[in-house]
Amino acid sequence: MARPAPADRHRASVPPVDPNQFTPTREHPVRAKSRKLQADTRIDPHQHPWAQVAFSMTGVIRLTAGRGSYIVPPSRAVWIPPGVEHVVSVLEDAELRTIYLFQDEHHCGPDGPAAPDSPWRECRVLEVSSLMRELVMQLTVEPGERAPTNREFHLSMLVLDELRRAQPVPLGVDLPHDKRLLALCEAVIDDPSRWGTLDEWARSIGASPRTVARLFRSELGSTFLQWRQQVLLSKALAMAARKVPMAVISAELGYASPSAFTAMVRRSVGAPPSRFFN
Repeated sequence: MARPAPADRHRASVPPVDPNQFTPTREHPVRAKSRKLQADTRIDPHQHPWAQVAFSMTGVIRLTAGRGSYIVPPSRAVWIPPGVEHVVSVLEDAELRTIYLFQDEHHCGPDGPAAPDSPWRECRVLEVSSLMRELVMQLTVEPGERAPTNREFHLSMLVLDELRRAQPVPLGVDLPHDKRLLALCEAVIDDPSRWGTLDEWARSIGASPRTVARLFRSELGSTFLQWRQQVLLSKALAMAARKVPMAVISAELGYASPSAFTAMVRRSVGAPPSRFFN
């Protein structure tokens, strides 16, 4: 039996803080910006000609960038290359810390030039070390053009070094172009356990299961179940960041037992929940 649809909530839409006040340059290659936002706030779509690393120092955000959607708790960050439009949705009260990185034809990610297929040319989820968190918190967040202080310059170099060392995390879900499939994917992300089968999800958008299965293969290169597992991992990560017990997480996400949930996590990321979520 399907769960009731979640009640519609008013989501306040706000513009981004003018990013041009924090433009990184060759002389000042790393800039930081801080912003506190309440739950159910949405930052309007925007893009800029430099790269960005989005952190949630407290709380959880959902970041949609390019053709992907990412849940960002304090233990993770999202890398966004230059020119990629992105939207931030605040899932619970959050303090955002944004790092802007100077990029030109001689820079790709925290390093110099890289091959066209470099992972830094795509959005990716990164682990946030304790050192990285502290370095980011220490960066100056004052707007406007100015030369970096010696302290800020050395902090910036350490931030770049930590970015080079940061481990990518197999999280994030691809989003399709097809409008019907996009509506289904957005509904799954909002409440992945509302329906139990592909047949029920397909009926919710007025399509046949065969059509939906074909669209998943052609647009996203995966099955519905494989794609939904990534959504469940992201949701579980956000709940784990709030210290929700694993037994509660597995039940909330529709698993019959904690052991069934643990088996899914092991298959997906090669590690048990106790290690992956910590």
